Amino acid sequence: MTHLLEKNSPFIFSNDCIQAFKTLKEKLTEAPILIAPNWDQPFELMCDASDFAVGAVIGQRVEKHFWPIHYASKTMTQAKTNYTTTEKEMLAVVYAFENFCSYLIMNKSIVYTDHSALKYLFAKKDAKAHLLRWILLL
Repeated sequence: MTHLLEKNSPFIFSNDCIQAFKTLKEKLTEAPILIAPNWDQPFELMCDASDFAVGAVIGQRVEKHFWPIHYASKTMTQAKTNYTTTEKEMLAVVYAFENFCSYLIMNKSIVYTDHSALKYLFAKKDAKAHLLRWILLL
């Protein structure tokens, strides 16, 4: 359905789009249901990137079970699709912090990502300039 968001794209809401919308609506309204934040507990961010989009979910643990509070995702610009995998994964983390900053300011947070190389960026001295800027934002 994301092709419907492109400029000058004809609006053709096909049966595939209707089915995708129904599935999305069903998944967002059934368990696990979004919870209200508990400001005394740490927040957990789960971030991921694909070749063309980034996404994140913020949530908290309640009795060892993760409950989502908010979801966010967006497609990348053409220029950002040329980023390396590490840059895309870092972009997902930065996107999550920008979107969920109201939850994260003055609160403990834990970030989960499936790209283990990100943790080494904090110790690396010769990283690309925009990666260093993103690290400073965190």
